[in-house]
Amino acid sequence: MRVNQLNLNLLVALDVLLEEQSITRAAERLHMTQSAASGVLARLRDYFQDELLVQVGRKMVPTPYARELAEPVRQILVQIRSTITPRPSNDPAVSKRLFRLVASDYLITVMLAEFISQLQEEAPGVTFELLQPNDQANDQLLNGEVDLLIAPEDYALAGHPTEELFEEHYVCVVWEDNKRVGDTLTAEAYQELGHVSVGFQGRRRQISFDEILMNRFGISRRLEVLTHDFNTLPQLLIGTDRVATMHGRLAEYYARHLPLRLLPTPVALPPMREIMCWHRSMDGEPMHRWLRDRLKARAAEMTRDEKAAAAAG
Repeated sequence: MRVNQLNLNLLVALDVLLEEQSITRAAERLHMTQSAASGVLARLRDYFQDELLVQVGRKMVPTPYARELAEPVRQILVQIRSTITPRPSNDPAVSKRLFRLVASDYLITVMLAEFISQLQEEAPGVTFELLQPNDQANDQLLNGEVDLLIAPEDYALAGHPTEELFEEHYVCVVWEDNKRVGDTLTAEAYQELGHVSVGFQGRRRQISFDEILMNRFGISRRLEVLTHDFNTLPQLLIGTDRVATMHGRLAEYYARHLPLRLLPTPVALPPMREIMCWHRSMDGEPMHRWLRDRLKARAAEMTRDEKAAAAAG
């Protein structure tokens, strides 16, 4: 497709070039050589009569005009993909749809593993790809590369629909035979103990949720072990006097299988609200809506079951 002699493929290349701000990385994503990517940038510069990307030191920086173009170009591409791509069946029973979800291993353990298992009978041909959170997740959602971002509400993408799934509370977790911790954990003891925490990998390390929370409440801590998924946290406590701050549901899951003790956090932390966020162009897409409805129903069922268990216990 050409619009005033602009090849649609050049818009795809422009979107990647402005996102990567590097000819080398853009060439890799576009599956072309660096010289070919440089040639594409030259054609774009000629068409828009603007440098688009300029060398500043060792970096390439978008021009003011390029920054103005970035969002409209991305929205055009997302709209084209969602409009002209052949639509799969809207019947879950026969659909061959692939859903790509960004969700942490915490979510997979406490909700998604069972949820996906439950859908097998209703939608046997639907495929799920689960992607770990990273610093490109929002861009992937904007680009239409993922269907849903499921994360704490702080990570919601402005201007796109979100819906709350459930609330989560936090607890501190120690090894069952940790002699430095009694039945409670004071703020002083919390700061004296070594900590195990989570940080997600990417071009820059994303600080963990407990680091954000503790910074908010002015509590410092000594980080001794950093891992990159939530499910290894409790395992790294066994045989040590370290402590971890964990999601309550995940901590309770592992306390049934490992010698662990769960304690209240030294300060009262507000609950985390887990949300799902999607690109607004997918709001009315039938299979996408079907998945969101099923996720909401599963989250509500999970919350009801937990309340019933707490009342009975």
